[in-house]
Amino acid sequence: MTDHVNASLSLEADRALLGRTSTAEKVAEILRTRIIEGAFQPGERLAEDKIVKALSISRNTLREAFRLLTHARLLTHEMNRGVFVRSLTTDDVRDLYRVRRMIECSVVSAITAPPAGLAQVEAAVAEGERAERAGAWRELGTANMHFHQALTGLANSPRLDEMMQQIIAELRLAFHVMNDPERFHGPYLSRNQAILIDLRRGDGPSASEKLSDYLTVAETQLLAGFATRSPSPAP
Repeated sequence: MTDHVNASLSLEADRALLGRTSTAEKVAEILRTRIIEGAFQPGERLAEDKIVKALSISRNTLREAFRLLTHARLLTHEMNRGVFVRSLTTDDVRDLYRVRRMIECSVVSAITAPPAGLAQVEAAVAEGERAERAGAWRELGTANMHFHQALTGLANSPRLDEMMQQIIAELRLAFHVMNDPERFHGPYLSRNQAILIDLRRGDGPSASEKLSDYLTVAETQLLAGFATRSPSPAP
């Protein structure tokens, strides 16, 4: 009984942390979304003062959000220099695509009939088509990320959805090595459309085969981009 009372008292003492943690998680989600949208460049220093002012939050809340995103491998903290958007390596790229094949291809290959949730896949393809017509290539890249998130969503698994959100955010950091976003993102729209056609027919194995080839081509392009990028200047 005493242990139960002590535990309750400890939780009551933690009550004050709830509001701050909730706010920090929301701030982390905002920053994560901006990373996915390509608003922050790898290696970019995040200015605390500007973000605190823009979001009207406390410095402690922002630092907790930074901690969450550092744990998620999206930011890095450098002693006496500040917090920076993380720069990925070729090993990161290989690992991300390895995990993508495990998740996305497995989800798609199991489909044997037009799946529930297909509207989200269709919406992502339509978003990409609008971006292509507008010549908005970074937005097309974002639509492409939404497409892959929607593919994973066909599994109806919150855990897989969360994993894919993390992967997508890291991928956006890798995409910055591609100097020509039109050339990189443009060709994948037609691949998305072809996969969507298979899913509408309920032909998961065919869609999975197309997706596997798709991921191999994308990985190869990214690795080539990393191989030819200029080295970063010394800090």
